[in-house]
Amino acid sequence: MKIGVPRYLIVGLAALFSAYHVVLANYTIEVAARPIPIYIATSLYLIATIISLLPWGPLRMPVWMATFNFATVVAITLLVANELDFGREGGTGYATWYVAASGTLLTITSTRGRHTFAWLGIGFLVAHTFSLGPVGPAGLFSLGIVGSASWVAVSHVLSSGLAKATKDARRFVLAEQEATDWQAAQDAHVHERQFRLEQTGAMALTMLQRIQATSGDLSEEERRECLHLEGAIRDEIRGRKLLNDAVRDQVMNARRRGATVTLLDEGGIDDLSDADLDRVLTRLALAIESTSADKIIARTVPEGSDVAITVVGLHSAGDGESTALGQDSLEDDVVDIWLEIPRVSTLQSSLERE
Repeated sequence: MKIGVPRYLIVGLAALFSAYHVVLANYTIEVAARPIPIYIATSLYLIATIISLLPWGPLRMPVWMATFNFATVVAITLLVANELDFGREGGTGYATWYVAASGTLLTITSTRGRHTFAWLGIGFLVAHTFSLGPVGPAGLFSLGIVGSASWVAVSHVLSSGLAKATKDARRFVLAEQEATDWQAAQDAHVHERQFRLEQTGAMALTMLQRIQATSGDLSEEERRECLHLEGAIRDEIRGRKLLNDAVRDQVMNARRRGATVTLLDEGGIDDLSDADLDRVLTRLALAIESTSADKIIARTVPEGSDVAITVVGLHSAGDGESTALGQDSLEDDVVDIWLEIPRVSTLQSSLERE
């Protein structure tokens, strides 16, 4: 559950405070020696406030905007203070609205992440107040400088705390995602191990029982069958998606007639749909069934190619000894079958071209 304050509510409150200062400026316009500088100051203040509250850009205020706000504080302070008589009887009253207005503008600046500019503005207000002869240091309280500084301090603390909380929340979310990914990977490993054990048990259980019953005294035919089963188990590890029931049957038939079969799945068909994968594997099973080659190698092709699987069948020539595919020499091998199984069926490919 996410709990937060709507942005429009915060902006609305800031706008009301800002408008209140403009009302005070017009209400006390007669206290000033000349009204024109007061109108200029209120116009600058309104422009700076509107720019600062408009919902554009990131939450963190741009440097140019923060600089403009600081310059506005300097300008309205000088414009208004120069028109006031701080030594008059009864004081200036609300005519010193510029202090509260500057505090509001600097609080907005601090809230939007530009604390340095906000404190520079407070520092200028303090220095300017000290320079006022009739007021002096006591003006820090009578003019409201302390109040403006307090608002900036509260804004600084709250915005810094919220920024830290946001970073912590993002770090916790990232940690949760990593933990979830780790758990998913562990579950996948466990599932894979269980699946491989079940596959191995299904294929080798009968032979293992036979080995136990004969105390390992197997016939030559049974020993050859053990080698075929060992190859089938290896296929489950190296072949992965190259296997379905039809392919398993044809690979076992080829091995039983004396052929060497190698299946290599390098992840090239992981993106195929179930329908395309079934079509490709059915074609692979037919290819293995149709060849009488002594060596059969089926390998996936990397993604991005129009070919899903390449199938090579080799006949041994000469003395019957030949090297496996991928090694240095194939001079003693005669190609019996070379097949490239496409990723997309011929009919689908023709429709896409049309």
